[in-house]
Amino acid sequence: MLKFEYMEDAVIPYQLPEPENHSFFFIDQRVDTQLEAKLHQHDAWELYCVLQGSGIRMAGDTLMPFAEGDVALIPPSMHHHWDYSPASADETGRIHYLMVAFSHLFVRHCITVFPELRNRLADVTFPTEALKFGAESSRIIRHALTEMNRMDELGRLCGMFRLLPVIFTAKDYMLAGKPMRIEREVRRMQQVSAYVMAHYVHSISLDDIASEVGMNRSAFCSWFKRCKGMTFSQFVTQYRLNTACGLLEHSQKSVSEICYLVGFSDVPHFVRAFAKEKGISPGKYKKRI
Repeated sequence: MLKFEYMEDAVIPYQLPEPENHSFFFIDQRVDTQLEAKLHQHDAWELYCVLQGSGIRMAGDTLMPFAEGDVALIPPSMHHHWDYSPASADETGRIHYLMVAFSHLFVRHCITVFPELRNRLADVTFPTEALKFGAESSRIIRHALTEMNRMDELGRLCGMFRLLPVIFTAKDYMLAGKPMRIEREVRRMQQVSAYVMAHYVHSISLDDIASEVGMNRSAFCSWFKRCKGMTFSQFVTQYRLNTACGLLEHSQKSVSEICYLVGFSDVPHFVRAFAKEKGISPGKYKKRI
């Protein structure tokens, strides 16, 4: 898991389609990895279930790997982005997910109008952080969303009544990102994170990244180490290794192929770095999975 900060200008505000005609927004999305939404935010809860694909999720202040079967909840107004690895797409080059987005006002209205929901949710403290659900809650939510996908609008509304208590009272989850205030000093760090995500498959020189954020090499190295507690090289390596884990888990590519796909220049270096970071060689990691 990596922590990072945002550049406000890089975040795309997003309005849910036809909010005046629907209580919530449900989508069964199959799309090319390059067409998936960039870093964005919207004023709604987002319940997201990955059916095909894997990659790195940006939520609040955190980068975290995700994989097929993962279910996550993003709170309203949190910056987020699901960055799918092209290698994790299906044979047509597409990834697949189910997503339902709903306003907090919808939740409040349901609690006010329906005593049955009020009884279940009366004492709930709504999360302010992104959540990744555990195996049991993920299974229940995934099944519910799959069933809703076969229903008409009224059926989906009934499905939401069943889902709300599940997602807001689940006990098996891990925190997956905190909201973060945008401050002038940390805008530059978002530029660094965005640059790494776009260029990690190639060599990134200190001169290039320093120039990208308007600093000289020496000043950049000192600033980055102070902000992150690690060198820029360590940050890039962690990102590459997290991406490699996703490929080892969800593709048929060999260790050597994955080595070059994530930006390492030779296999022995990749194997040593992976073993040092993960405590196991990439070959054994793949076999274990």
